[in-house]
Amino acid sequence: MKNIKIGILDQSIIRYGSNAREALLETAETVKLAEDLGYNRFWVSEHHNSPAIAGSAPEILMVKLADATKHIKIGSGGIMLPNHSAFKMAENFRMLETLFPGRIEMGMGRAPGGDRISAMLLNPSNTFKEEDYLKQIDHLQHFFRDTAATENGRIYAIPQAESVPNQWVLSSSGGSAKIAAEKGLGLAVAKFINGNVPPEVVKIYRDNFKPSESLKEPKVLLSSFVMCGENEQMATNMRKYMDYTLVQFEKGNFGKRPSFKEVEAYKFDTYEEQRIEANSNRIISGTPDKVKWELEKIATDYDVDQLVITTMSYDKQLRLKSFKLIAEVMNLQPQLV
Repeated sequence: MKNIKIGILDQSIIRYGSNAREALLETAETVKLAEDLGYNRFWVSEHHNSPAIAGSAPEILMVKLADATKHIKIGSGGIMLPNHSAFKMAENFRMLETLFPGRIEMGMGRAPGGDRISAMLLNPSNTFKEEDYLKQIDHLQHFFRDTAATENGRIYAIPQAESVPNQWVLSSSGGSAKIAAEKGLGLAVAKFINGNVPPEVVKIYRDNFKPSESLKEPKVLLSSFVMCGENEQMATNMRKYMDYTLVQFEKGNFGKRPSFKEVEAYKFDTYEEQRIEANSNRIISGTPDKVKWELEKIATDYDVDQLVITTMSYDKQLRLKSFKLIAEVMNLQPQLV
């Protein structure tokens, strides 16, 4: 079995009885734990108009996370590029790269990270067209390398940095895999969004990859929801809460999460059971040995050696314990400083 590197995607979920500040402070606590346990990267997400999720501005949160750690890579998972000016995102990530050289990663996607209304409020000129997204990626490369210009002269994204953040295109389909390949950027396969994304997506990327200044060889990671419990009952409880949360999100219910007692007593109807089955490939859960087997299997099936896991839980300590159990069973090793 190949040596699998594992990272964490943290969405700063606001659990029952908590608030946004506590959720963000938990994210900051989690990144320190991740570094101590040997996880190799820590990404934070961009979501809007969702009271259940505190993470709306990854490029700001990344400053706190990078400053609180020493070597773990800190990234966005991702920046929803059509919501923003490519020029401003280049400046934000150049600032991060200047402050924390060699540690910054920019995962980018084209989904709104919320509903269409909030996307329009974030960027009133957003056309939601793929060609505009492709232009933004191209513009980013020019801004990162000081090659942007108009008839009036050069345009510099400030501060000028000596290095360029690692760039990843988020993908849950073959279309985005082709974009990553054509642009010569890393591919982050979002299995936690589309559980049925086929392994062929990785092959499409590798077969079509064009080396660039950013990346000479193809680089792929895969992400999934993962919950690990000390025993079967803990794992079952965490899984039911995750199933309930995804069903509610699919119904458009993005409000704060209920207590576990309420979810524990909840009876799924036939439609919800069907949705749980449809979502089952998005989630890995169980005791440590089962989770280890599942992680190794998807790494083999998709031909990747880098995974990113994201974990929601009704209880903070269960969530942190899940990360500890996974680090132990996957034999993660902290980087020596």
